[in-house]
Amino acid sequence: MLIWCSILLFLGITAFLDNIFTQNEIFRTINSVLFMLVSLGLLVRTSTKQRIGRRESYQKRIDELEQQIRDLTQKERPTQKTKVEV
Repeated sequence: MLIWCSILLFLGITAFLDNIFTQNEIFRTINSVLFMLVSLGLLVRTSTKQRIGRRESYQKRIDELEQQIRDLTQKERPTQKTKVEV
């Protein structure tokens, strides 16, 4: 993520300098395409990380609930009536 942000910063600085010095018209087209591609990459990466984080939180919650079920079933077993031998 840091690399992506560094690339965006570099592109922003070069676009600013290009506006000041107005060197090449082609650079503006290339720079805008690069901005779009890097932004798209950041969006995809962020959404992927959010989905992975959501799955991890769901898995933790499932593990907690399974543990609670195990605890409840273990508590119920000793309280069940057993046959008394006469």
